[in-house]
Amino acid sequence: MSETSTSAADGPDAAASPFRDRLAFDLDVDICVVGAGLAGLTVAREAARLGASVAVLEGRQVGWNASGHHLGTVMPGFGLPIADVIERVGLDDARQLWALSKEGADYVRATATEDLIPGISPSDGALEVSNVDVGEALIGRLQTIGEEFATEVEGWQVDRVRSVLRTGRYFHGIYYPKAFQIDGRKYVHGLAALAVRAGVRIFEETPVVSIDFSGIRKRIVTPSARLRANHIVLAGNIHLGAPLKRLSDTLLPVWRYAALTEPLGERLAEAIAFSGSVVDSNGIDHFRVVDGDRLLWASPETTWNARPKRLGAAVQRRIATVFPQLGKVPIADTVGGAVGVTVHGMPQIGQLRRGLWVASGFGRQGLNTSALAGQLIARSILWGDDRWRLFSPFELVWAGGTTGRVAGHFVGLWARGAASVAGTLARHRESARAKERLREARLAEANLKAGTRGPAPRRPPPGAVVRPVPPPVPPRRIGEGETPYPHASQESERISDGRM
Repeated sequence: MSETSTSAADGPDAAASPFRDRLAFDLDVDICVVGAGLAGLTVAREAARLGASVAVLEGRQVGWNASGHHLGTVMPGFGLPIADVIERVGLDDARQLWALSKEGADYVRATATEDLIPGISPSDGALEVSNVDVGEALIGRLQTIGEEFATEVEGWQVDRVRSVLRTGRYFHGIYYPKAFQIDGRKYVHGLAALAVRAGVRIFEETPVVSIDFSGIRKRIVTPSARLRANHIVLAGNIHLGAPLKRLSDTLLPVWRYAALTEPLGERLAEAIAFSGSVVDSNGIDHFRVVDGDRLLWASPETTWNARPKRLGAAVQRRIATVFPQLGKVPIADTVGGAVGVTVHGMPQIGQLRRGLWVASGFGRQGLNTSALAGQLIARSILWGDDRWRLFSPFELVWAGGTTGRVAGHFVGLWARGAASVAGTLARHRESARAKERLREARLAEANLKAGTRGPAPRRPPPGAVVRPVPPPVPPRRIGEGETPYPHASQESERISDGRM
């Protein structure tokens, strides 16, 4: 299931930032993490808990971009469909990758508690719905996820989906009871506070000017100080900057926005009776109810930056299209952020060269993947855990630069258009089947009424000769040794004898 880069939070957690300053002095550490997003903070926290000295360099503020703007849905899996993962790496490695994704989800659940991060507001359940009638495909996918990958899932028929999502646009669904959602912005700032508590030093407004990867001790230059480390973890997104442009160029920048409605009262419950996250199989709609009567809804992706406020009307129209009974809902706020999407659809996790690590490409991947990357890299550096090699088949691939963005834009438009057409045809076929069933029911009722009165006797035309109908001849009993059909044709004899 893909994650969306938007959040319900009204603003950054003011209590989470006083301890983060610019790096103004030279520093030596075991591990330097570039990027204070979800993946970087998880690497830093876990490495510090394992005994390493860690510094995090952030060019702006903690969680300022995608990591601080998401719907907060947490569930196993990756952005790439599991069938494609199996085709790429085989069933055994796909199972191990899926197990890592489950570990990532478990990490977020264990961290995002009210005791560790007050106000995180976790809630359970996620529902993936289809825009078309895909009953048979649903059964196959349920078997793969449930049996091959040992994940608790439920298949929902159309009637059950529409009992909680009162719209005719969705058909079957897959329900993940162990999935959950949290306040994304509170989570990233809470994770930073937990990292600092574990001994991590976080420096905001400290962009990286250059990096020297040679030697055992790597050197990082910032505007006002230098830092040396045995290991460097590149945990940034598309904003890593000129020193790391080659890595940034492997990511296609994608922006997504979300609108938070004003309180809608009881009419929201009449349209949506599901408390968890909802995402459609085409990745167009992603929404959930927050604060009991407000709707948080993500817009389709775009490969070009835009002001979030301008996208509010588009989200507003989309809500009215899917749930006409809600009408034109008032929008309270619109937020957005950019994510990096890889060409192959999987995250970039692993060691580029000795002492240089990457944790990136989490666009469309979900919160669980940034958590698994953080754990995996910290354990790889300090414990020698080599499971990061499972991601080796998904190497760094150039995303095409401006040409790639243009192509991605038109591919996105085509995909959304194709999904819209497929959904329209599916609803048209469903309507046609309903009309046919109604016609057959009315015909059956008319026939039943006619049969109850008895058919009217047919009268012969004037002047016709009426011949009596002979009574039926009872079947003759065949005596012993007598041929049942003494005058069988030659053709039938040939067939029975097996001759042509």
